[in-house]
Amino acid sequence: MSIHEESQPKNHRYLIFQVLFFTGTVAINFILPRAAGRLSLPLYLDNVGTLLAAVLGGYLPGIMVGYLNNIINMQGNPGNAYYVVLSTMIAASGTYLGRKGFFDKFGKAILTIPVFAFIGGALGSILTYLLYGYGMGEGISAPFARALLRSGKLNIFWAQMTSDIAIDLIDKGITVVLVFVIIRLIPDRLKPGLWLTGWRQAPLSQDALTDARKNITRSFSLRSKIITIISVIMVCVAVVTTIISYILFQNFAMKQYTYSCTSAAKLTANLLDPLKIDDYVAMGDKAEEYLMIENRMRSIKQGNADIEYIYVYRFLEDGVEVIFDLDTPEVKGQDPGTIIELEDYLKPYKEDLLRGKYIDPLLDDTIYGRLLTVFEPVYDQNKNCVCYAAADIKVEDIRLSTLNYMTKVFSLFIGFYIFILSLCIWLVDYHLIYPIAAMTLSARKFAYDSEEAREISVDRLQHLDIMTGDEIENLYESLSKTIAETVGYLEDVEAKGEEIAHMQNGLIYVLADMVESRDKNTGDHVRKTAAYVRLIMNKMREKGMYPDILTDEYMDDVVNSAPLHDVGKIMVSDVILNKPGRLTDDEFAEMKKHTTAGSEVIRRAMSLVSDSGYLKEAKNLATYHHERWDGKGYPKGLSGEDIPLSARVMAVADVFDALVSKRSYKEPFPFEKAMDIIREGAGTQFDPQIAMLFVECEDEVRAVTAAQESMLGQVMFNDPE
Repeated sequence: MSIHEESQPKNHRYLIFQVLFFTGTVAINFILPRAAGRLSLPLYLDNVGTLLAAVLGGYLPGIMVGYLNNIINMQGNPGNAYYVVLSTMIAASGTYLGRKGFFDKFGKAILTIPVFAFIGGALGSILTYLLYGYGMGEGISAPFARALLRSGKLNIFWAQMTSDIAIDLIDKGITVVLVFVIIRLIPDRLKPGLWLTGWRQAPLSQDALTDARKNITRSFSLRSKIITIISVIMVCVAVVTTIISYILFQNFAMKQYTYSCTSAAKLTANLLDPLKIDDYVAMGDKAEEYLMIENRMRSIKQGNADIEYIYVYRFLEDGVEVIFDLDTPEVKGQDPGTIIELEDYLKPYKEDLLRGKYIDPLLDDTIYGRLLTVFEPVYDQNKNCVCYAAADIKVEDIRLSTLNYMTKVFSLFIGFYIFILSLCIWLVDYHLIYPIAAMTLSARKFAYDSEEAREISVDRLQHLDIMTGDEIENLYESLSKTIAETVGYLEDVEAKGEEIAHMQNGLIYVLADMVESRDKNTGDHVRKTAAYVRLIMNKMREKGMYPDILTDEYMDDVVNSAPLHDVGKIMVSDVILNKPGRLTDDEFAEMKKHTTAGSEVIRRAMSLVSDSGYLKEAKNLATYHHERWDGKGYPKGLSGEDIPLSARVMAVADVFDALVSKRSYKEPFPFEKAMDIIREGAGTQFDPQIAMLFVECEDEVRAVTAAQESMLGQVMFNDPE
């Protein structure tokens, strides 16, 4: 569990505390770097507030504080704006690691140092190189980098990279320790209130939030789709913007460099006296004004750092004659009067150069690399071209300038992208994802199986209290209204269903009593057998017998259909039913037909309804309640577990009640004698487990018998239980 709880509701006190806290984190970012500078400490300490806001407040506050940090720091150094990408990456990483619990314990917090050092040190070093190159200036890591470079083991790139990473490991180590200590100092009761939420509903619990984030969908989740759409749009905008920026900057850079070259060439040309060109060639630095002109040419070059070479040439039929050629750190200038070969890139323009014509700026590969060159003709008083003043800029400088510019654009874009993405995700989560997830979870957990469960489910849905003020809120209100009306309808249907079921059971008992009354029975047989059947099945379930069969629905079906077990007697003659003496073989054969007759009656009833329900068990009872465990029963002669379970239960209940009840042909047996007969029939006439279970619960059987006998004379529609 991380140190925050996102579902903490917010009030005005927490809101004020949040504002003060995040203002404090911005102040920390402002104060600590300046304090380190005042104390001459080789540390940055510019991300303590950012990391603190990220761990305790979440992605959006952390990234906002990081953004503000760079905006504030760029007042002193505009270049700090380009490092906003690093601040936002540290904030995003800090939030992720904080949610994973890395700042709950000191040992785990220490493990985060390499992550932040990699972002600030390695990535920061690469960004610095792309922005400014490695000049070994006066930065915090510069002294260490120079020492590494002097060792001769590393080149300038790796010396600066190693130095930056080493310094940043120390810096981020101190940053993490400070953040951990501050977190420990903040009371636990206040920490949940620092997490920036924007609930537009009743806050979700942590478990509900976890379920919402892990919500399984058939394809991409809505959150993923929105993030993808935002990312694609921003990437497309970035690509188009970058391409346009690149083209515009390239054009601008070329114009700027061409202007610089042209200005340098023209300034140089203005220094020359056309009448003294021959003297410059013949006498070199001994000529009047030669050294002065050369010094001014150096001043022109120094005044424009982009200029690589400045020189003055005279083009001849057999080559190029050097007049002025300044030395550079890489190339020593040619002496005056030196004839050099015309380079290939100038050959197409030879005739024009010999005639002293103006030529457009050239961009070609030369022996000194790819150069942008501008030639400025120098004319005498007769408008004759006596030489050309020229200036060169290396195209590589243009490329580096373009790379530098694109790095700035890319850095600013990535930082802005991270900020916008975090803002959009925050808004989407609290205005869209969490409300939808809350409705989804509530709907999934909706229970219809009981009135209490329905009330709890409706109450849970209504207490979501979604108030987004848009289509989501409309959907929530419609869903709440629909489900409330559906539950009300279900309750009405359930009530009517119970009423119909009660009436149906009453009609079944009326039918059963009508059948039984034909043999002058009192009618209590159907109630008592149903009661014995329920008692037996309850005991079977207590013993764990047939757990896959003895469900609530199955037991209700058997009990409700028990009164129909002798419905086939309606097809038997009254003479046989009411005969006081023993039946003849023919009469008994006729009597046995009540099982198949009952089966046919119920089969016809089942054909008239789409859902036969408990009539399936009624058919089993009517058909097989006279089957015997040993296979000597009728009408099919089934044995053992081939006999349906409901019929095996009814066989015990039916025989027992017949034994203890008075019939036209006999007096009732004593209770104990009836129990002995059931015990003796176990394994022959009856399922042995069911028979012995019935005998074992003798007291419950007596209670059922007494309860049913006390009900005689009551309204026939009463519940047999």
